[in-house]
Amino acid sequence: MTTTTTLACPHCHSLNRVPEARLAEGPSCGRCHQPLFTAHPLVLGVDHFAAHADRSELPLLVDFWAAWCGPCQKMAPHFERAAAQLEPYVRLAKVDTQSEPTLAQRFNIRSIPTLALFHQGREVARQAGAMDAAGIVRCTRAALAR
Repeated sequence: MTTTTTLACPHCHSLNRVPEARLAEGPSCGRCHQPLFTAHPLVLGVDHFAAHADRSELPLLVDFWAAWCGPCQKMAPHFERAAAQLEPYVRLAKVDTQSEPTLAQRFNIRSIPTLALFHQGREVARQAGAMDAAGIVRCTRAALAR
């Protein structure tokens, strides 16, 4: 029996069912035909957050950040590198707390940058403060192993 994973497309946000054994083969969206994995974090807002955090079965690591935040700017290239290392088994996304205050309030974000890991609709880990790519990858894998 083939086990499938439901995941949201980073382009059109529609849900796709992909056999787990084929996640690393570069699957494309059944609706928009774009790649389901880009090795880059996607930008999420309130309109599409639920598709990736609640309805997708793929773990979602979110960087809550703001453009005026120095540590956020310093961490941004590290988060980008972590996306290339964690995909296709973890989706990475960025939420700008200035343009998406509803999400910042919903998740009680008090300091930035804050990384929050969601899996199957619930938050499973949180880490405040800037980290390098190796730290992001290590903390994410450790949280998912629990």
